[in-house]
Amino acid sequence: MSIPRHLAVIMDGNGRWATSRGKPRSAGHTAGVEAVRPLVTRCRELGVEAVSLYSFSTENWAREKEEVHHLMRLCVAYLASELPLFQANGIRLRRLGAREGLPAEVLDAFAEVEEATAANDAMTLCLAINYGSRAEIVAAARTLARRAVAGGLDPAAIDEAAFSAELTTAGLPDPDLLIRTAGEMRLSNFLLWQLSYAELYVTDTLWPDFDNAALAAAFASFHGRVRRFGGVPEVPTPST
Repeated sequence: MSIPRHLAVIMDGNGRWATSRGKPRSAGHTAGVEAVRPLVTRCRELGVEAVSLYSFSTENWAREKEEVHHLMRLCVAYLASELPLFQANGIRLRRLGAREGLPAEVLDAFAEVEEATAANDAMTLCLAINYGSRAEIVAAARTLARRAVAGGLDPAAIDEAAFSAELTTAGLPDPDLLIRTAGEMRLSNFLLWQLSYAELYVTDTLWPDFDNAALAAAFASFHGRVRRFGGVPEVPTPST
């Protein structure tokens, strides 16, 4: 069965999972973090090259202050607890998103784990935190514009490859498959450039309930897709 080289996931539904059980939203976020390890482990076993998880968007700062604080604490705790797993499985960590606005303890936790796993080459795990794709695209455009104004770059040389090299996912293949949980049918400002030709898979399953069986169903759907990339598939020549 074909599997994606790069899997992107919008992990949605933590709050609804908690509310449906009469629990606070924080309990849903905690359960959502617990659902990450099985996904990462299974993707590593299957040979997926990269996994990108949308954990906190630039828009999420508008949530209640205590909920945001809980999410930041969960991030720090997750990074500390998962480092042995990353090292044992050759997983490299990469942070996607802006530094500005993130608490120092979150940045320090990422820096420590990114440095410790820098030489790992079996799989890359990207955690998108304080991430917004439009802001990422604007930042890349500004970088290229400054270089051109300074005379170090011919504007005519700016192509898709040059632009991709300025994104936070530089060096990784573009996602082949995007999974969105909780039934929402939108991209929510996630990897807009990188997802241009990704296959989309939306499931009503809430993120804390997304297990290996749900991942297998998503990969089975991906396996059945015909990826044309704007072209027309070849029609077999009838035998005579």
